[in-house]
Amino acid sequence: MSYIDGFVAAVPTANRDRYIRHASDAGVVFREYGATEFVECWGDEVPDGEVTSFPMAVKCQPEETVVFSWIVWPDKATRDRGMQQVMEDPRMHPDTNPMPFDGKRLIYGGFETVVRQ
Repeated sequence: MSYIDGFVAAVPTANRDRYIRHASDAGVVFREYGATEFVECWGDEVPDGEVTSFPMAVKCQPEETVVFSWIVWPDKATRDRGMQQVMEDPRMHPDTNPMPFDGKRLIYGGFETVVRQ
């Protein structure tokens, strides 16, 4: 089954267009190295929680928007190879494609697909 990398971040709302350009450029690179799908979603209805929530997890400030993203890979081996290539690609260097958000508050992880309908 597929392997998924998932991400949640808080992006300054004023940086929406910059973020979309950043993500679009990155998506090309990820697809080139084996990702089958690259999805970026801008928060529209992301409620604050009392115990936990997306906004709480990324310490979202009032002038920020939560972004939820994922990358689909055919399998973990392809992901491991592809991710190494992505990180070595000069197009992904911070000087070339800077992140328009605080990367220290980015939450990410790799997930094995167990159900897909």
